[in-house]
Amino acid sequence: MTRLAQTAGLTDIQQEILSTVRDFVDKEIIPVATELEHRDEYPQAIVDGLKELGLFGLMIPEEYGGLGESLLTYALCVEEIARGWMSVSGIINTHFIVAYMLKQHGTQEQKETFLPRMAAGEVRGAFSMSEPGLGSDVSAITSKGVKDGDDYVLNGQKMWLTNGGTSTLVAVLCRSDEGHPEGTAPHKSMTTFLVEKEPGFGEVRPGLTIPGKIDKMGYKGVDTTELIMDDLRIPANRALGGVTGRGFYQMMDGVEVGRVNVAARGCGVAQRAFELGVSYAQQRHTFGKPIAQHQAIQFKLAEMATKVEAAHAMMVNAARKKDSGQRNDLEAGMAKYLASEYCKEVVEDAFRIHGGYGFSKEYEIERLYREAPMLLIGEGTAEIQKMIIGRRLLEEYRFQG
Repeated sequence: MTRLAQTAGLTDIQQEILSTVRDFVDKEIIPVATELEHRDEYPQAIVDGLKELGLFGLMIPEEYGGLGESLLTYALCVEEIARGWMSVSGIINTHFIVAYMLKQHGTQEQKETFLPRMAAGEVRGAFSMSEPGLGSDVSAITSKGVKDGDDYVLNGQKMWLTNGGTSTLVAVLCRSDEGHPEGTAPHKSMTTFLVEKEPGFGEVRPGLTIPGKIDKMGYKGVDTTELIMDDLRIPANRALGGVTGRGFYQMMDGVEVGRVNVAARGCGVAQRAFELGVSYAQQRHTFGKPIAQHQAIQFKLAEMATKVEAAHAMMVNAARKKDSGQRNDLEAGMAKYLASEYCKEVVEDAFRIHGGYGFSKEYEIERLYREAPMLLIGEGTAEIQKMIIGRRLLEEYRFQG
């Protein structure tokens, strides 16, 4: 166990879970991550191993076959997994968000139908908000669900769907004007639909097409796709919670815990970058001594370690706030913003320490250098986080004149 990024007050069970996950990462992920990433190959053996460990059901209640653990436990596991390979943590995260939304907002029938199979890893989740033309402006969603008898008919195009090909259950956010008078605010006329599908690409069920993987500069291995709905017909009881008009709030609740996850990913990638940097600095010699003995490198290592520690502390605080039942959008926004920015900086410093070798695909830091930028965007850009933080601060510190 390293000196950095320790978490006080963990139970024996939490410590045992984290120790098991860390051993798995060291033995099963780190040795193969760079090779699989360069081939853009889905890490099926790793995913099967995580399934055996029970991680797909980590936060799903025990009554549905899960482990019933806290958000903090989950976030610390994600931190360890991202330390090994960030793409694997992405596979887990989208599944987790859908399971969380079902647990919090699903009908009893929806919970009983999906959660036991999600806990076992038999059903893999993905969620879809973004569209080609809207970016962070969720209110501009144009995909639409229209009631037709006992069904809804969905039409539209979605973008940046993590696990788009491998998932079998997708939570899709659409406009649903039925029952909402004209002039209703956009965020009050959206519904989350639970769409079951076959894994793979092409037409995965009548009316639903997953065109193929989007080629990315990093975050490889995990499949990122579009999703096209063309008169996709689903039963009305697959509206999450059995109601319309609540989709925006349901999705935002999921994204809020997802931001803790992205913060955890940033912490994990930063930790690995520090490990690589501090190790290389003690092996590489210049001017007759290891570069770690040069003051300039020691300053850089000191800054990197401080950022790792600070990001971890904020991530843990945000997770514990949510676990306590309190509103945590401020803490989650701060943690996601700081962890992703610090991750980018720590990775770049480790890259600089490696010198020319950092530019070589033979060294792991090259992969991290391409992965870190995704964290600046996923689950809301830095600018979105600042808007959330600023508004919440003004609520808390309202001027009394």
